[in-house]
Order: sequence, then C-alpha cells, then structure tokens
Amino acid sequence: MPLKTLLLNPPSFENYDGGAGSRWPATREIESYWYPVWLAYPAGMLEGSRLLDASPHKVDAQQTIEIGKEYEFLVLFTSTPGFQGDIQLAAAMKAANPKLKIAFVGPHVSTLPEASLKDGAAIDFVVRREFDFAVYEYANGKPLSEILGVSYRGANGQIVHNPDRPTIADLDVLPDVVDVYKRDLDPRRYNVPFLLYPFVSLYTTRGCPAQCTFCLWPQTLSGHPWRKRSSDAVAREMAKAKEYWPWVKEFFFDDDTFNIQKARTIELCSKLKPVGITWSCTSRVTSDYETLKAMKDAGCRLLIVGYESGDQQILKNIKKGATVERARDFTRDCKKLGLVVHGDFILGLPGETKDTIRKTIDFAKELDVETIQVSLAHAYPGTELYDFAKANGFLVSEGAQMVDEMGHQVAMIEYPGISRDYILEMVHRFYDEYYFRPKAVFRIVRKAAFDSTERKRLYKEAKSFLKLRALRNRAVKEARDQDSGAAPPAAGNGTSSESKTAEPVSV
Repeated sequence: MPLKTLLLNPPSFENYDGGAGSRWPATREIESYWYPVWLAYPAGMLEGSRLLDASPHKVDAQQTIEIGKEYEFLVLFTSTPGFQGDIQLAAAMKAANPKLKIAFVGPHVSTLPEASLKDGAAIDFVVRREFDFAVYEYANGKPLSEILGVSYRGANGQIVHNPDRPTIADLDVLPDVVDVYKRDLDPRRYNVPFLLYPFVSLYTTRGCPAQCTFCLWPQTLSGHPWRKRSSDAVAREMAKAKEYWPWVKEFFFDDDTFNIQKARTIELCSKLKPVGITWSCTSRVTSDYETLKAMKDAGCRLLIVGYESGDQQILKNIKKGATVERARDFTRDCKKLGLVVHGDFILGLPGETKDTIRKTIDFAKELDVETIQVSLAHAYPGTELYDFAKANGFLVSEGAQMVDEMGHQVAMIEYPGISRDYILEMVHRFYDEYYFRPKAVFRIVRKAAFDSTERKRLYKEAKSFLKLRALRNRAVKEARDQDSGAAPPAAGNGTSSESKTAEPVSV
C-alpha cells in the first residue's frame, strides 16, 4: 500500500477561486469555484488517497488540520497570492502530526523552488511543473534522490534540484478525474456565474503553444508542448460522467485552449455528439467557422474567449497571436451559430494608457458578448510579463501583495503616466459600463424570466454584486474626501464588518 495521501486545495479567503483550477486567483464579486483538476490525477493513481477541496466544501483551517492527522503524506497545491498562508497551514498540520510528509506543488513552487523551501520549513519537498508521477513515486516508496522534477533539502541542509521530468506525452495513461470527483467532491459546491449550474469541469489536453506573455499555466506548469487525450478516451469519460451525474447541466473543458487544432477538435466533436451532453470550453479567436459549427453540432453551448484588449499594439506587445479584426469576425461567427461567448479582458498590460483602456471598454461593448470578466494584469513569477515589469521598474507589489487582506485582486503594475489606482478603478468602471447597458440588462432579465433555477441564482448574484459595488463606491468616496481634507467618518460609520467578504487563513 502507498502512503496514505491527502491531496489538498487549501482553505483560503471566502469566495476565493484560486488554487488548482483558476488562472486568475482572486476573490470575485460573485462566489465562484473551479475544480482542482490537477490534484485529481494523482488522487486517482493512489489507493486510499483523498482529494480535499477545502474552500467550496466549507472546510476551514482547523478542520483541515484535524483531517491531516489521519494521513502520512500531504500534497498541497499552492498559489503565489496564497503561499504565505499555505506555509502557515502546513506548519500547523505538521505540528499536529509530526510524521506527516509534506510536498507543495503548483506554479509558485515550480518557479521558485529554492525560495519556497527556505520560506516553508515544514515543506519536505516541492515538485516542479507536472507532479502526477513524482507524487505517485514518493507515495510508493521511491527515494527523493531518484525522483525527477523534485527539489528538496539534502543531508547537510543544502537545496538539491533533481533533473527535470519530461512532460507526459501520452495523457491516456492518466486516470479519469470523474472517478475521483465521484468519490471525493460534490458538484453542487461549484458555481461559476456564466456556466450552467451544476457543472463539472476537466481537461482533454495539456499545454498551449501560444506565447502570451502574461499567461501563468503554460509558462510555469503545463508547458507549451500541446498534448492531447485520445478522442475515444474523452468520449468514454464523458459518458461515464453523464451516468454519474444525470442532473449535471453542463460539462466544461478547462484546457489552456481546447480548440487549438482544427482536425483534433472536429474528430473529438464527432465522438462527443453521440454522448448527448451540453458542454462548454475555452477558445481562441483564431478558430474558424467550420470548427465552431462542428462544436455547436456536438452540443457546445459556450466559449470562454481571451480577447484581452481592444488595442492592436497591446495584443502585439503580449504576443497574443490574434488581431482585433479577427476577434470581430470570430464573435460574429459565434453569434450566427448560436454559441454563447464569455469574454475575458485584462487591464494593465504593457503599453496600457488611458486611451487604450477606453478603446478596450468600447471594443467590449461593440462585441456585446453574453458575459465578461475583467482582470488586472498580474505579473506572476515565471512569466515573461513578470520579467518585463521587473526589469523596467513597473512592478509595484508582488507575492502575497497581489491580493488585499480580503483576497481581492490588487493592481501590481504601474506605468509612467497611468497610476495603478486608476487601472483598478477602470476595472470597476468597465463592469459598470458593460452591465448597466439596456442590452445587457435585457439579457439578464430574459434569462431570469424563463428559467426558475437561473432566476434564483441571478437574484443571489445580483445582490452580491450590487452590495460590493455600493461598498466600493463608498470606499472610493471616503478616500477622496480624505484626500481633499474633509473630516474622516465618525467611528462606526466606516466600512462595516458586513463588507468584509473574506478572511485569510488563520492557524
């Protein structure tokens, strides 16, 4: 029997959608959680293991420590914003169970293995990049000195970095994550506003050949080499998932980019169509009409699309490999086919000015997709954007300071002529301008009118969004009043405890 292993996506801020399944770890205005897909693979390889996704299952730090007493080996997926809290949690878990061996995995330790080991005395080793087989081998008794891709403390305390492990070429050797979900997770705990509820997500590929300078995962974890599961294996797993959860309304393929290769996408669609499921996926704007039609015919409902910016020079600066005009054509094709689009935009990328921000907001309104997400440009260690911002003195904060004490994203890059406070303010204005248009309001009202489940969810989400919007506007007003010399608010009239939507992990 292998070591009794706990694979942990740790407790964090309330409504914090970071960790093993999110590209932009932060607390959102509306509660959302992604599946810990990366952890599910080794969990499926190790008999007697458990995958604990703490935040969506409302398992707090103290409960996690108690659960950890039952295990011999802990694999914790960490992120840059949550790392300091995670090493505190690991120390508390080892204090409660001194025999517990602890490995940290994820983009942060892949990029900063030596610093991570120095900062986290409770960490026995870290795994760089893909960690499936390194975790499996250690749990089955293989010495650290013989495991590729790990970093650890040697006998005299020095940090040892074993040679890198090659990326997994044949993804079909990995287990089906839906078996682990069925065993350890509750799909009803996961909510993403633009996906149907309840949903289940998984991967059909790993890696992304695109060279986007800001994107965390290909540069730090999954790699640029694009690898795929066979279409037959994907179709079999989806048929199994449909049998497991007949009440799940949607399946989401959370690949770095699902439809990067036309031939493979069309082949997979031919296998998915007979399964008879509703599904959604990620997409680049480079997909042509024929590919999109095959996806629609096979049950695809929605695409998550990284538009990023409405300024062509910024797209060149970040090596997006797409044009504004192609984005327009792609969106037009999606609407013609009846494919719903969720558009992702980023403010604060290299070359950003007040004019380019205005151009991006206007571009988003011109595209008029169903829903949007607006993120700040986060410069994660290990990315080309981080190196660029660091070298040019644009990086104002990093590490745990990427989010505030409540887990909300904080602007960490500042360029000459445009303050980071302005960029953050424009993120909020972007949302307001987009969603408080008659077209957008009508879409929301129409959806609520014809679907009782969506009506309940939309009501809850609207309350959360409007509450945070009001609190944000009040905070901005108070800050401006103080800057102008006005008297500060009387005690008890400032931000109330109700506005504190999240707490960092405390152990």
